Amino acid sequence: MPDDYDAGSIQVLEGLEAVRKRPGMYLGDPHDGSALHHCIWEVVDNSVDEHLAGYNHLIEVTLHPDHSLSVRDYGRGIPVDTHEEFGISAAEVIMTKLHAGGKFDNNSYKVSGGLHGVGVSAVNAVSEWMDVVIHRGGKIYKQRFEAGVRATDLVEIGTCNDTGTTISFKPDRTIFTNILEFDFDQIDSRLKETSFLNAGLKIIIADERTDERHAVEHHYEGGISEFVKQINERRETLHPEPILIQGEKEIEKGPVTVELSLQWSDAFSENIYCYTNIIRNRDGGTHLSGLRTALTSSINGYAKSKNMLKSGGLSGDDVREGLAAIVSVKHPDPSFSSQTKDKLVSSEVAGIVQTVVYEKLNEYFEENPSVGKQIVDKALLASKAREAARKARDLTRRKGVLEGGGLPGKLADCQSRDPNECEIYLVEGDSAGGSAKTGRDRRTQAILPLRGKILNVERQMHNVAKVFQNQEIQTMIRAFGAGVGNNAEDEGAFDTEKLRYSKLIIMTDADVDGAHIRTLMLTFLWRFMRPAIVGGHVYIAQPPLYQLNKGKVNRYAYSDEERDAIITELKGDNESAKIGVQRYKGLGEMNPEQLWETTMNPETRTMLKVTVREAEETNRMFETLMGEDVPERRAFIERHAKEVTNLDI
Repeated sequence: MPDDYDAGSIQVLEGLEAVRKRPGMYLGDPHDGSALHHCIWEVVDNSVDEHLAGYNHLIEVTLHPDHSLSVRDYGRGIPVDTHEEFGISAAEVIMTKLHAGGKFDNNSYKVSGGLHGVGVSAVNAVSEWMDVVIHRGGKIYKQRFEAGVRATDLVEIGTCNDTGTTISFKPDRTIFTNILEFDFDQIDSRLKETSFLNAGLKIIIADERTDERHAVEHHYEGGISEFVKQINERRETLHPEPILIQGEKEIEKGPVTVELSLQWSDAFSENIYCYTNIIRNRDGGTHLSGLRTALTSSINGYAKSKNMLKSGGLSGDDVREGLAAIVSVKHPDPSFSSQTKDKLVSSEVAGIVQTVVYEKLNEYFEENPSVGKQIVDKALLASKAREAARKARDLTRRKGVLEGGGLPGKLADCQSRDPNECEIYLVEGDSAGGSAKTGRDRRTQAILPLRGKILNVERQMHNVAKVFQNQEIQTMIRAFGAGVGNNAEDEGAFDTEKLRYSKLIIMTDADVDGAHIRTLMLTFLWRFMRPAIVGGHVYIAQPPLYQLNKGKVNRYAYSDEERDAIITELKGDNESAKIGVQRYKGLGEMNPEQLWETTMNPETRTMLKVTVREAEETNRMFETLMGEDVPERRAFIERHAKEVTNLDI
């Protein structure tokens, strides 16, 4: 493999200026933690590119006590010779010029994740400081940047016998204003994926922010098949070994390779992870479209050839139920919908993936007929259950229309018809519902009282029709007005554009029963209205735990720590002062004015926004805590029991 990676490889398209002003365009939201962690991915992806080019076997990521982070690789090292056009080192060009890099042609990198060249320069722009240390040609070089601007020249600081690059940076607190701490678990999860997708690449993550250094190593020789096995490790699989499919097709700019691993289990949802040049595409794209088309065609074709279909055919949802799959495409010049690379839009990839998967999967079924039969049998059961669920869902919609405009009678709706300013409180019990109806802002706040505990839908995923027959669930579906179901292709599926309220607020008692009801509601929303959670429409109200008073002074506390602080404040210099403390056990104990003041007034209330970091981890959590696997739930409780210091029972 020719090593012609030097200053001449670096091309520049435009300057850096806008990144600090609008970091969201390049790295994601700077306020919710996504951009903060995307900085890491951009730097790590460059080190992965060196692995893909055949030069790097190890990446070391270290979280430091001063809130900085460093990424060390053992690749060729960034070029240090002078760039002919700019008269500065190639390293400085890469660090300070947007769209600068060695990845715009295929001379230095045949396949690259960091395609657009904005990555490390964008990270530099949003960093308080960035240090670059380069091992190359037997020498060690170092340069510092501050807020994306050169602070020192590139200088030689020593000699070495290895090669590679270390990039250390500290995010700028004036840009990342809300979330400043790197999340070790999130980093660990993402880099584990990266290691799975690069068989043989070792990645070590070390956390030095506490007295006891914590390190995790990822190194998987089995690649994506090992990844699929891990996804299904808690499930009963239909076939013991994942199906591995590989293929390649030449296009004008070079070869496009497809690698796919898939395995069906007894689960009721699908988990498909899509990657292009080792970069996760969270919104899928053309490789996902090609995969889905091939699966539906291949499995229907096999079922018909074995006379397993009486009439019609199996839908895509039917054949993908219980599927865990990793589809990884390597493309010499991929196109994405945005710099964050969440969706692949290269049109030719759909046909390539479809052809490769269809041919290879048909071959596999012919060689493994028992596996093919099991997959078709599961799809047939899924088809029957889906039809029963559709009829029950249609009945729910028809009942809503017949009962008057589709809105349930117990709903106290708001006056406004602008969804952007409307919110609905899902309230536990009629008593609390009465207080909420009286105390609310009638113009923008709707109240929906729910009686008792709704159905645990996680235990009914085999009989979805029963879910839609549940009275409280029917009431929520009709009140929200946005349909139900996570598959956007289904008629009547949940559509956030039709949602009557921009905020769905779960408001339950601050006790064990309230927490259980809240979890049941979240389980239903995740399984049947997932876009509401992913789209940031679901919130959890935070009613106070205590009311404290001294004379005519009333204060509210939302935690034990806040209670103690308020007591100290109210006592002042008089330690013997009598402070009244009331522990709220339920929302019904508050009068309407108190409920408005503490929990519903947008000016003073505290709410938790429900967010999703990783869909697969969320799936596993719901399966563990709400599903049928009692031993796994017991093991989870035993593992985490030591973290509970104050259990309110």
